[in-house]
Order: sequence, then C-alpha cells, then structure tokens
Amino acid sequence: MDKEHQSVQKMWRAYLDAINDDKFNREYEAWHFCNDEESANHLAELVKSGVKIATSSLHYWYSMEDEEIPQIGDLSIITNWDGEAQCIIETVNVNIVPFKEVPEAFAYKEGEGDRSLNYWRKVHNQFFEEELKEVKRAFSEDMLVVCEEFRVVYGGVK
Repeated sequence: MDKEHQSVQKMWRAYLDAINDDKFNREYEAWHFCNDEESANHLAELVKSGVKIATSSLHYWYSMEDEEIPQIGDLSIITNWDGEAQCIIETVNVNIVPFKEVPEAFAYKEGEGDRSLNYWRKVHNQFFEEELKEVKRAFSEDMLVVCEEFRVVYGGVK
C-alpha cells in the first residue's frame, strides 16, 4: 500500500479539532474516485461543491477482497489522484441493489454528466466492464451494486 499523503492526517486532525474530538485513533479510509487522474480530480471537486453526494461500486469486489460494506456513520477522506486530502465525508445511507434496479434518484445524487439514469448506466456499465476484465469476469446487469450516499462533514463548500 502506498504511503498516505501528509495532507490526509493534517485534515483528519483539523476535523477532530473542529468537532472537539481528540480521538485521533478513530477509523477512516482515505481514497480517490475512479481509475484515472482526470476523473478522480473532477469527482473530488463535485463532492466538495456538494453536487456529488453518492457513489457506487460492485458488491463483487467487497466479497473478493474481503472488505466490509460501507456502513452508516463511516468516515472517509476523499483525495485527489495524487492522494492529497480534499474533504471528509460521512456515509448516510447504503443500499445494495442489482445494477438494473438502481433508481433514477440515485443516479442524480451521483452528480455525474447530465445526472440522468441513462448517463449513469452508460458510464458505470463501461467502468464495471473494465474493472472486471482484470479478473476475466463478465459484467451483468443482474450484478449487485453498493449504492452509498454521503454528506461532506469537513472541507466542502458550506
């Protein structure tokens, strides 16, 4: 695993100070969106501006990588492509549904493109297909998607 950018811990300490909490050992994850620099940086900006308040991922990866599904109350530090802290989010809702049943309201909350369900399906279908090629697995619209909603708790536009 790559070394965490110093801005991540600096933002975390500032957040804990802002909420009068000295529990630096509270858990958080630091991560960026997507698998390319332009998209990762753009989506971080959408989160900071309050446009993007949701994200999705294939449930398949959680089981394959033995990771926990996001839970309400989880905190994450969103970074840019280079790992520099951009803001802190808190998970406020999680639903797991088949890809073909992701609702239009959720696509809008993802904040990407024209915010339509058609756009969401097109880009996520492509993204999930690319991801699954690495493990020689085919994408299906019946595959489960983890639909996570969040709010910015530190570092975004108020």
